Amino acid sequence: MKKGLILEGGAMRGMFTAGVIDVMMEHDIAFDGAIGVSAGAVFGCNYKSHQIGRSLRYNTKFCKDPRYASFRSLLTTGDLYGADFCYNEIPNKLDPFDLETYRNSPMEFYVVCTDVETGKPVYQKCMTGDAHDILWMRASASMPLVSRIVEVDGYKLLDGGISDSIPIRQFQKLGYDRNIIVLTQPLDYVKPKNQMVPLLRIMMRKYPNLVRTMRFRHDIYNATTAYIRKLEQKGRVFVIRPEAPLNIARVEHDPKELTRVYQLGRSVAEKRLEAMQAFLAAK
Repeated sequence: MKKGLILEGGAMRGMFTAGVIDVMMEHDIAFDGAIGVSAGAVFGCNYKSHQIGRSLRYNTKFCKDPRYASFRSLLTTGDLYGADFCYNEIPNKLDPFDLETYRNSPMEFYVVCTDVETGKPVYQKCMTGDAHDILWMRASASMPLVSRIVEVDGYKLLDGGISDSIPIRQFQKLGYDRNIIVLTQPLDYVKPKNQMVPLLRIMMRKYPNLVRTMRFRHDIYNATTAYIRKLEQKGRVFVIRPEAPLNIARVEHDPKELTRVYQLGRSVAEKRLEAMQAFLAAK
């Protein structure tokens, strides 16, 4: 039996996930593998490096810094979330990423990206936490229209949430049969059609397969959450989700708002801790 952790993205809704996984780490809950999408990738990697509180710390410290996330960054660098600042300055200097712990951890860690040429998901195992792995994590969190396409290992990549927002089926294919899924939307959430598709057709016209995937993303997402609910009812997965919409901006400059959503994640995780532990311990 392989125990897996699946982390949905959602920009700053990911602070909910950060709160959840900090509680898990504080209670020494171990997984054989984890897979993160977008914010679930860039925050979830701290599980493998076992850095409790790191996601909250650097987000609240730098959220007002225009190098971190701003339209100025978008205009001057091509990335709303400044690539050099977020994926070089912070992990290497300002709030160091614990590479030694990351590398020594036996837990497998995967990220999901979207191949802009095919419109299909690409799954990458990141086991060292080096600059190459960080580039994959950055690709997973690179939102269309406000991020540059990330080129790595022959791929041209953007946000993994475009093509596989909640990669439960992929983890099942990899043999993970006892999975905890952390979602960032409440139970009754239904993803609507993307109103930005007309603009995407223009801005991403060189990548028609990507545009097609974006056009039908809501159908894929809603089918996946319906599948997860069926698995949940059968006791085959354990789902942690917000009890109500998180109502936080995709780019949030208020540390109090980031902390609020983080604390919501902690609260739900603490409330469901014993049930979660029982699920993982069951034979």
